[in-house]
Amino acid sequence: MGREREWARHWRYAELPGLDLLRAHYVRHTFPRHAHDGYVIAAVTGGIEEVGLPGGTVRAGPGSVVLINPEVPHTARAGVPEGWAYATLYPSRELIAEVAADIGRLRGTPGFTADSVTDPQTSHTITEVHRAAEEGNALAADTLLRGAVARMLTRHAGPLSARTVRSAGAVDAAQARAVLLERMAEPPSLEQLAAELGTSPFALLRSFRERYGMPPHTWLTDARVRRARRLLDAGTPPAEAALAVGFTDQPHLNRHFTRIVGVPPGAYRRERTGG
Repeated sequence: MGREREWARHWRYAELPGLDLLRAHYVRHTFPRHAHDGYVIAAVTGGIEEVGLPGGTVRAGPGSVVLINPEVPHTARAGVPEGWAYATLYPSRELIAEVAADIGRLRGTPGFTADSVTDPQTSHTITEVHRAAEEGNALAADTLLRGAVARMLTRHAGPLSARTVRSAGAVDAAQARAVLLERMAEPPSLEQLAAELGTSPFALLRSFRERYGMPPHTWLTDARVRRARRLLDAGTPPAEAALAVGFTDQPHLNRHFTRIVGVPPGAYRRERTGG
């Protein structure tokens, strides 16, 4: 890998519904704390990726597969000066559930039980999913995708435990999240939010971090980018999407979107809409 050159392609292949694809080489790029609606299955093909997870930092090199469950907050950055390259699958919850039902090994919602595994065979298969999709070979891409997902579920998954809201703090955090989602374009301050919920700013900040793995402002930025992605998927111009989700302008969206998704919103939209 070249020491300076960065590139990335984040796209969807129409013949593989419920899946996003990212293939990239990053050197200076760092992903801030964020989470995904669905799962992450990433094959590192060069260099070292450092993934910051709730349980600690994972260093993944070639032959490794990084596994992240839905809504798990994480960061990512290069672990060596030359950066890292990887091929990533972002399967939806529905796709994972479908494969889990097919193999008949898991009841309930599946969850990965390992953050990173050494599995050169699956790592290679993931890169072949990308290659087949790029070549327009739907039969191969779908076959390889399901094989890789089934292998990971069979070897490294169990029932995904549901988070139960019990404490008053957890209830406040969930209510705060709902308010931020509803008023995303014009959110209240932390002090206003705490007052509306009948708690203190510090108590709300602590309970929100405990429940969602990041403070409310970080979570809100991630949520805005997620909603902007859905708007871009539907063909909304980036400038309109920026204002709709509460960013001040398109450069503001560009900065946060590129950091979290790994590609600029314009490039993302072009891959989705061809325009």
